[in-house]
Amino acid sequence: MLELAVTASLLISLILYALTGGADFGGGMWDLLAVGPRADRQRGAIAAAIAPIWEANHVWLILIVVVLFTGFPTGFAAMMTALNIPITLMLIGIVLRGSAFIFGSYKSQSADVRRHWSMAFGIASVFTPFSQGVILGALATGEVRVANDQVTTGFFAGWLTLFAIACGVFALGLFAFLAATYLTLDAKDQPDLQDDFRLRAIWSALALWPIAGVVLLAARHGAPALFHGMSSWWAFPLLGATCLAAVSALIALLRRRFAMARAMAAGQVTLILVGWSLAQYPNLITPDVTVVNTQAPEATLRLLALALAAGALILFPSLVFLFRLFKGGRRR
Repeated sequence: MLELAVTASLLISLILYALTGGADFGGGMWDLLAVGPRADRQRGAIAAAIAPIWEANHVWLILIVVVLFTGFPTGFAAMMTALNIPITLMLIGIVLRGSAFIFGSYKSQSADVRRHWSMAFGIASVFTPFSQGVILGALATGEVRVANDQVTTGFFAGWLTLFAIACGVFALGLFAFLAATYLTLDAKDQPDLQDDFRLRAIWSALALWPIAGVVLLAARHGAPALFHGMSSWWAFPLLGATCLAAVSALIALLRRRFAMARAMAAGQVTLILVGWSLAQYPNLITPDVTVVNTQAPEATLRLLALALAAGALILFPSLVFLFRLFKGGRRR
């Protein structure tokens, strides 16, 4: 059962990365799409919301990589080999996004220079989560094949499929919705900006429904094992709970109950990732690579589980302190 505990830590890390880092990517998208007379103020509100904690949010991505590398080494090697191109694009995007955000924050630069850095920040905030969605989608397509710990299908299998691309678009919409919903509370002292982000949250929430439908339809033929997993006994109550969270978030936005909207949006994202993970389990790469046939020796898994438990005692209080310190009395 050690592999199950380690796999659960991967899921928890993925959820926390989506709820924090994903929302920051969404903020970058809205920075790119800021228009109208309040565009500069919108960008300022986004920067103020992101600046104190955006670097810390990547701790979850680092944790995912470390756990995969340590707990499932041959599976990690297969992922890094087969999906080398989208993973490289994702890493380039993360570095470019961070660099652009920092360089664009220097007030000594001209407005034109800052605008170019802002555009680079926004573009990187779009193609990075798109790449992440494509990667997750590619893992489920069944087109990436591995035999004797060697990838046999080259560098382009899986991630150029309709299903993987639909997953990338869905990730964009989900993070845009999450960010706009979060920003309604971060901009509570500026009612006009709060209304701007509220409208963005509502429209992105509505856009998620048809995108999710496309993903589901594409999964039927593009990721049949995942689609079959979604037909399991647990899928229908989980789908109902996800829909309830989505509708509740939309109603809360319409009624201007922004704290409730934020909670429901976070719940919606969490349930989506839980559903994807349950449908994908036990596969790391469908159908050849699983958490069972790629797991590290039991002694390694045991030490890894102990390290994760001990690290959590430091990591979680530290992050809570960080959020309280830099976000003040506002909830993120």
